[in-house]
Amino acid sequence: MNYKFKTKPYAHQIIALEKSWDKTEYGYFMEMGTGKSKVLVDNMAMLYDKGKINGALIIAPKGVYNTWFSQEIPQHLPSHIQPKMVLWTALTSKTKDKEYRLLFETGHDLHILIMNVEALSTKKGLEFAAKFLRSHETMLAVDESTTIKNPSAKRTKSILLLGKQAKYRRILTGSPVTKSPLDLFTQCNFLNEFLLGFDSFYAFRNRYAHMIERNFGGRRVQLVGSYKRLDELSDKIKTFSYRVLKEDCLDLPDKIYIKREVDLTDEQSKAYATMKSAALALLKGKMATAPHVLTQLMRLHQITCGHLKNDDGTTTTLKNNRIKELLSLLEEVEGKVIIWANYIYDIENIVKTISEEYGEDSIVQYYGATKSEDRQKAIEKFQDLNSKVRFFVGNPQTAGYGITLTAANNVIYYSNGYDLEKRLQSEDRAHRIGQEKSVTYVDLIAPKTVDEKIVKALRAKMNIANTIMDEDWRAWI
Repeated sequence: MNYKFKTKPYAHQIIALEKSWDKTEYGYFMEMGTGKSKVLVDNMAMLYDKGKINGALIIAPKGVYNTWFSQEIPQHLPSHIQPKMVLWTALTSKTKDKEYRLLFETGHDLHILIMNVEALSTKKGLEFAAKFLRSHETMLAVDESTTIKNPSAKRTKSILLLGKQAKYRRILTGSPVTKSPLDLFTQCNFLNEFLLGFDSFYAFRNRYAHMIERNFGGRRVQLVGSYKRLDELSDKIKTFSYRVLKEDCLDLPDKIYIKREVDLTDEQSKAYATMKSAALALLKGKMATAPHVLTQLMRLHQITCGHLKNDDGTTTTLKNNRIKELLSLLEEVEGKVIIWANYIYDIENIVKTISEEYGEDSIVQYYGATKSEDRQKAIEKFQDLNSKVRFFVGNPQTAGYGITLTAANNVIYYSNGYDLEKRLQSEDRAHRIGQEKSVTYVDLIAPKTVDEKIVKALRAKMNIANTIMDEDWRAWI
């Protein structure tokens, strides 16, 4: 392959590129942590170098679309390509309007527009994306393409329309089938409506699902009873996609770190600003000690997680996006998952939500309130590969030491504490003797908050309690 990589590819990434780089449509069905984003960036660069495209529109969920702009493209796009790259925002300003105008300039530059998938539910977002596609020879890529699995969703319909205007189309996801093989229809339809051989979702459903009728309040409703001909469906998909699991990648690093951004709601932003001002006023003019500062940081951190413990012991719940982002993340990964949370409120909320979504028998919990006799049972159920238990939820203070959870190779930190030792110990519950795969660690982070600073310090293996007094504590708050 005559192409100069900016960052060295793994063997499976080279295979993905060899199979796909010049194809009009292709699906990268690559498990989280195997580097599908790099594959897309290299594919985009190859097509640009060959004169095939001069534009790229990347559509991604809110939690990751900024990562494309700030990390993935700058890290992997070859240095000889200096793109005109813009991150979409619904808000306008003179500066933003100037950036947008760059996207429509003619010439040989590579123009890159990155949009969040939610924007395609709006008329403004759809019209802007369509204008961009009309202006360039474009590759259109949908990251975490299960976000368009619902045929009736407005954003799905919009993205399917946009796909017809793109010269090249790509979809990326770690788990193309989240709950049903029928999830595949609109994802593949975006690539090319003829790939599966069906021009409607209902024809596709009739081919691959047994339907049963049920009576609800006198109304007859058709429901999926079971599935059929899945071998045939699998064979069709293999012709235009490449499936990669971590267990198949022998050259991956032992630990892979990913972050998912979670925007604060308006309610959280107001509470955070108020608490920040109060913390600065409280600590101003007095000898600040680590415990004083950490207490204020904890209050700010709780707000980013969607709650705040009051002085009287009660808890105020704040409208937030974190649990929704967790559910989106769980749809993208396969197999068993460990979820760590720092606060009891978070653990209880996670357990309740996952139980409702996946069933009570899909989850076990392990924290201070878990009875001693139930703790070992929770571990055994989770470690049993034949059990229905898929999720282990706990806090590092209680479950982060001495136990083995190697049945999982995906670990999510819903919220972090400040203690470096507890973070490292909790990471090693999955990464220890008996683990035969790379382990992916995902941190949920509220950008531009103390949440971001905590994760950055822990990733750098810094003990926050010590660091906070060595630096200006105001920079943390």
